[in-house]
Amino acid sequence: MQKLRKIDAQTNVINWFEIAVLDSDRARTFYETILDIKMHTIFVEETDEELTFFPSDPAVIQATSGRVTGCLTKNNRVKPSQNGTLIYLNASPNIQTVIDRIEPAGGKVITSKTLIKAGYICVFTDTEGNRVALHAEA
Repeated sequence: MQKLRKIDAQTNVINWFEIAVLDSDRARTFYETILDIKMHTIFVEETDEELTFFPSDPAVIQATSGRVTGCLTKNNRVKPSQNGTLIYLNASPNIQTVIDRIEPAGGKVITSKTLIKAGYICVFTDTEGNRVALHAEA
């Protein structure tokens, strides 16, 4: 039997996130553009939803305390919103590079690059109307 890990300073409290979308293709293009990544989409018949995954390596997730990752989700149960929990996406190595891609990709910067003790943050809305944030050390 596998020993269960307790949440402590070495583990992530968050292990998964989902961002609600109305148009999976539009949202995928937006996030691929601003983060310079490739995502993949699947349809899950059991739950009648389309999931577009941020890049991840399952071997790394299982071998460590759990690299946080998530997906864009399109279904009839959730809708994009500027209310609720705010997630911060990793914009390393340079947050300004990611910020500069937001508006050309169809998003809108709400709070520009702001210095905090842990680096820099920025809050924006995506093409679907969600309020999302970025974080990077530089």
